[in-house]
Amino acid sequence: MWVTSMPQEAWDEEARRGKGAAGMVTPAPATALLGSLAGWLSRVADPPAPKVCGAPGGPPVTAPRVTLRDGRHLAYCESGVPKEEARFKVVFSHGFTGSREDSVRASQEVAEELGVYMVGFDRAGYGESDPNPNRSVKSAALDVEELADALGLGPKFYVIGISLGCHAVWGALKYIPDRIAGAAMMAPVVNHWWPGFPADLAAEVYNRQEVGDQWALRVSHHAPGILHWWMDQTWLPTSTVVAGTTPLPNKRDSEIRTKLKADGTFQQKMELATQQGIHESYYRDMMVMFGKWEFDPMSLPKPPCPVHIWQGDEDGLVPVVLQRHIASRLSWVNYHELSETGHFLSPVPGLGDTVLRTLFS
Repeated sequence: MWVTSMPQEAWDEEARRGKGAAGMVTPAPATALLGSLAGWLSRVADPPAPKVCGAPGGPPVTAPRVTLRDGRHLAYCESGVPKEEARFKVVFSHGFTGSREDSVRASQEVAEELGVYMVGFDRAGYGESDPNPNRSVKSAALDVEELADALGLGPKFYVIGISLGCHAVWGALKYIPDRIAGAAMMAPVVNHWWPGFPADLAAEVYNRQEVGDQWALRVSHHAPGILHWWMDQTWLPTSTVVAGTTPLPNKRDSEIRTKLKADGTFQQKMELATQQGIHESYYRDMMVMFGKWEFDPMSLPKPPCPVHIWQGDEDGLVPVVLQRHIASRLSWVNYHELSETGHFLSPVPGLGDTVLRTLFS
């Protein structure tokens, strides 16, 4: 608890050198502690080997999969109209705890009216997609591209991401912009260490989080090699998002989560997502999303396609003030803020249809 109340002069040296938010969310004592701890634990606390789908002792393969250049497999799920009849072809990147079966929840009627084919996929290490020990924002974008090519989606396709899965969309705009016909992000998770955020704003918002979430992000960013060990310790402050206990200010969000936990859906989704190992899914997600990015999304040039962001103003997981700042920095982003709306956007009545109509207008 003491770490979150350190005076300004105690913030780490990286911030004092003028590197913006990169150092403003982690006090120097915490950084030093993590450095020492990481050095020791890196020798004694490796995460367990993944239980790869289809391998001896691993979960069975039940979904269609494509094979990537490096030999990994991606499991996928198709929806909408048949690919051969589609006017618009979309790759969907699910969020934290999600799966290939997630989507924007557009109605079949609208999908047929517009002629939309959509393919969701288990991101690397989730569900039935092989783990990738070298996961990064770039690899997430290239997985999207390889999936699209393997399924014959053509020279250009659309991408839609939700929540933490939007790092693949940012990656696509950075690394494969000429392949993207349009992009939509729904409540995209942010990284407090992106240089484009004002340091004081990033620190203020960061410190509003639960202490366990501050530490989970801090370890993900500064000492990812010990994240699995850290999250496995019941005596340490860890992520309330993983536990499903984060305070949710929006009424719909709270009711949805309560129902999911009561009927067992929350646990079932977790078991499916993490069946090859929680380190390969949840924890690598955290390491990629909150780690050190090779680029700042707020420094991206205008892409050759329309880009939309939808954000709820009562989002308890993604601070709306940071999303507004991103939109103010990127004049080419079409920003849609939803009043009295939280983080769970897919269940918002009619929003899936609106996203598709807007993206393809």
